[in-house]
Amino acid sequence: MPGLEAWPKKGQIGPMSHAPETPKTRNRFWLAGLAVLAVLGAGAAWYGVSRTGTDLAQAGECRASKAVSERLKPLARGELAAVGVSNAPKPPPVIAFAGTDGQPMGLADFKGKTILVNLWATWCVPCREEMPALDKLQAELGGADFQVVAINVDTRNPDKPKAWLQENGIKNLAYYADPAGKLLQVLQRSGHVVGLPTTLVVDATGCEIALLKGPAEWASPDALAFIRTALGRS
Repeated sequence: MPGLEAWPKKGQIGPMSHAPETPKTRNRFWLAGLAVLAVLGAGAAWYGVSRTGTDLAQAGECRASKAVSERLKPLARGELAAVGVSNAPKPPPVIAFAGTDGQPMGLADFKGKTILVNLWATWCVPCREEMPALDKLQAELGGADFQVVAINVDTRNPDKPKAWLQENGIKNLAYYADPAGKLLQVLQRSGHVVGLPTTLVVDATGCEIALLKGPAEWASPDALAFIRTALGRS
């Protein structure tokens, strides 16, 4: 690769080995090695402090969400037994997708209301099976303080998802989409997505409080109790 030198093969003389080593040469190399280690150590320490600082800032930003997540933990049961409630809520990864008018938007646009973000595709059978329940959840609890944000991630035939929703009577969910597939790439790198469907619950302050990798019966009594508690309606 440009900018990199190849290590010499075993038995060959490297580019720095043309002259015999003397005690002075060995000392010079030894001191240079210590200097490099010191620089690397300082860099690692700075990275650790910087990373810790970022984590602490995020934890501080979402400190108020901790009480909500604690109330939700006992409710991750029954139909929602696979839901992971966050021990340390923090902002979700920054993602972008197309809004109902086709214009770019992100999760920050929903700040002020709790949202259930669901990633789905028409080729995903479990996704299709849980869409009616998500539609019922929106009809039951949707309002000024809550919304189901179902984001379609089909990358082919952009008209197909809309047609599928209409054919299957899904009428309470606004249509959001990421036909470029960039959103999935971001969430795969962050570890949020290993398959579809995937669902995140983000509270009104913009902090992620729960994550589910897989489907759920979102219109069940367990799910309704979970969301009501997240909203402070219980």
